[in-house]
Order: sequence, then structure tokens, then C-alpha cells
Amino acid sequence: MKKNILALIALALPVLAQADDINVADLGVKPGGDKACTELIQKAIDRCSETGGGQVYLPGGIYTVGALCLKDGVELHLSKGTVLQGSTNHPEDYKAGRGIVVAYKVKHCAVTGMGMIDGRGWHENFQRYGNNQGNRPHAIYFEDCEDVTVKDVRIRNAAWWTLRLFRCDGVRIDNLDIYSHSIVNNDGIDVDARNVIISNCRIDSDDDGICLKSDDRDFMPENITVTNCIIASNCNPIKLGTSSHCGFRNVTISNCVIHKPSESNVWNWSKEYREIEPGTLTGLSGIAVEAVDGGTIENLHFSNISMSGVMTPIFVCLNKRTGIAGSLRNVVFSGITAKAHGIIPCLISGIPEKKIEGITLRDIIVEHIGKGTAEDAAHVLGESEKGYPENRMYGFTNPACGLYVRHASNVTIDNFQVTLKNPDARPVMVMNDVNGIYVEKVKDILPVPSTQTLIRLIDCQDFMFENVGNYNCSAQLKVEGEKSKNIKTSLPL
Repeated sequence: MKKNILALIALALPVLAQADDINVADLGVKPGGDKACTELIQKAIDRCSETGGGQVYLPGGIYTVGALCLKDGVELHLSKGTVLQGSTNHPEDYKAGRGIVVAYKVKHCAVTGMGMIDGRGWHENFQRYGNNQGNRPHAIYFEDCEDVTVKDVRIRNAAWWTLRLFRCDGVRIDNLDIYSHSIVNNDGIDVDARNVIISNCRIDSDDDGICLKSDDRDFMPENITVTNCIIASNCNPIKLGTSSHCGFRNVTISNCVIHKPSESNVWNWSKEYREIEPGTLTGLSGIAVEAVDGGTIENLHFSNISMSGVMTPIFVCLNKRTGIAGSLRNVVFSGITAKAHGIIPCLISGIPEKKIEGITLRDIIVEHIGKGTAEDAAHVLGESEKGYPENRMYGFTNPACGLYVRHASNVTIDNFQVTLKNPDARPVMVMNDVNGIYVEKVKDILPVPSTQTLIRLIDCQDFMFENVGNYNCSAQLKVEGEKSKNIKTSLPL
């Protein structure tokens, strides 16, 4: 009797959904051709989620799709030999979302496998759009999602930014291979998310490589780690900004290699910048931190990064292009080595009304082409409080050959070495309107004796210089400006 009652109770209970892996071939999806099979693959994703989640498996072959929308609990697995090819019927085939693989307000989703996503950004239906135009599809786009994984996938020829995360929480990106040079706005990975780990990725892109963005004033991208990546870009391989409305907090980027891009179909920097030979492939700034939209940027650490194929190894700016001055504080650069093109050195600049607070540069070794003139050394760098933030925003020359710092406080420099391949008439370092400076171990390595000054101070206060070594400069320190005071050093002034 008891067994019969238990059986009746069991029949009355709802059937719980069970995880269900699906091979799309079992639903009649066939690879090949340019006919979109979006609907059938989407049915597999929907069914998988409805039955408790699992893996939707695409066997080898070429599949043409518009926007595929991931759902809760679904892993889209692209097996080796699989190509998920974006439809060129734009915008009709992307009405469901802003990418080839998209997710909106989804939990526990993933894109994995050794297959490829090809955005076909070279197609005329995308090429007709100019810079920042057309609302073209990303390769992968996640918005308001939680617990996201993207792993092992190769991505080629995105028609817009390649992988875009917007207001997501809990993201793991690992072992991606991104090559995207087919069109303007070909960023590699754009992160507007929190609690993010990016590791072991290879990125070669026309626009920024790994770029943190902050588009929502009410959402703070924070707790972000990037490590063990190889990055090449015609713009900025590592960048925080340009969009910085809320800001960024608690970011660590380490153990990365930056090198020159493989090609450039959009930019020809040798036509704009001095001392860059025609045909040279190079990015702009190796590491760029840009606080320009009123947000708060704090607690950043960049370490153990080797770079070549860039112009300006480190670029940090704070301005108010939207009319609001935000804040930028507590930034550490350590263990950075760079070989740079052009004549714009490491550049850090706030604005007169808002200083950058707390900058540390430790164990920095940079090589520059040199060739700065006496006119360059005398050049007064203009302000650019509402300019677009890039290394050329203050002009195409700089009065320093190694490091320029302006409108900052609490600056520590420990072991900064500058090698010049040609003579340069500019000081190694120039500091303008900087308070609270501690400098130890600055060295210039020149091909011939130079008459330049090692460090030039303009309206600076509370300066300490220790452990002076042997240098090529005829003048170790030059102090200018009525506001300069409390200069402590054993060097002759």
C-alpha cells in the first residue's frame, strides 16, 4: 500500500529538466554553401536550454549564420574544422542581436572548441561603412550576462569589434586566437565587465588589442586580470578607454608581449609621425590609460610587459572632453621593456585643475630612435582638455626624449633607463607642474656624448633625487619656474 502511494506522488510531481547535449547534425543541419542555417542551429540552442542546458555541438564544416542567441546553460562548441561564417546580409540577418554569437541577460553560457568564427568583414556590405558607422556585427557580443566562458576559439575578420562584453559579471576568456584586419574598428577584445580573467590569448588587430571600456555611468568595470597574452595592434595594444564614463578599478595586466601588427589596411602612420620610415608597421601607445569622460580610474598595475612595434610605450592622460573632470590615481608600471618608433616618448598628463595622483614607474627600459632637435627641446606642449585621447593629442613632438610628466602628484620613478639610437637634444625627463616627486636611478645610454639635460623641472615642488650614477648628460638637473621649491638632491643646480 505504501509503495502505491509513493508511486502516485511521484507521478503527480513535475518532471525535472535534464541536461541534454545536442549535435546539430541530428536536427538536419548540414554545413556548406552560403545559405544561412541560423534557424535550425537556434532551435538546437533553445531546446538545449529548455531541457536543463548542455552542449550544442557543431561538427566540422562551414555554417553560414546570422545572429545566434545563446540561452541559459548552453555551451556552443565549435569542433576542430568548424567555421561559423557570418552572413553578409546585413542588417537583415542580425535583427536578433549585434553579433554572430550573442547573449542577452543569460547565465552560465559558453563558446568553446578549436573551430573558427569568421565575420567576413572584408565583404562590400560591411566595407561601405566608414569609421564608427553602420552598427556592424561583432563576432561575439555578450550583454548583461553572468558566468561567461569563451575558450579555444579562433576568430577572424570581424565586421566590427571582435569580442565585446557589456555589463557582464564573471567572465573567463582563455586561449583565443584573434586576427582581425579587414575593416575599420577591428578591436580584439573589448571589456566593459567586472570579475574578468583573460589569459593565454593571441591577438593581432587593426584597432585596439585588449581594450577596457566604460560606457554606462552606473556600471563600474572592476576586478579584471589579463595575463600571458601576445598582442599586436595598429592602434593601442593595451588600452583603458577611450570610453571612461564610470571608470575602471582594480585592474592587473601582466606577463604580456606586444609586437608589431602583421598588416595595416587602414592606417599609415609614417605619413603622420616623424622618424617613422615608410612601410613601418607600428601601433600608437603600447599601454594607454585614458580618463576623459568624468569617471574614476584607480588601482591599476601593469607588470612584466615586453613591447616592440609601438611609438609611445606608456601613455596616461586625464582630461574632460565631456566637460567633466574625473579622477585617475594609484597606477603602477613595473618591469616594462620597449623598443619604440617615432619621437613621442612615455607621456603622462593631467590637466591644471585636476592632477593625476600616484604614479609609479619602476624598472622601465626603453629604446628610442632619438633625433630630437633643440627646437623640440624648447617646444611648449599645449593643453588638450577636450581632445581625443591618443599620444598625438598634444602634438607630434615632445620636449623630452624618454619621459614627460605634467599636472601630477606623488610620482615615484625607480630605475628608468633610456637608450637612444641617435643623438637627441632633448632632456631624458621633463616634469611640469608636478608635486611630490621621488626619483632614483635614471640613466641615459647614448651613441655619442650629448649636451642635453638629464632632468628638467618646471614649476615642480617637493623633488628628491637619490643614487645618482654616471651619465652622458653635461647637466644633471635643470630647475625652472617661480613655483619650483623644495628641491632636494646632491646634484649641482
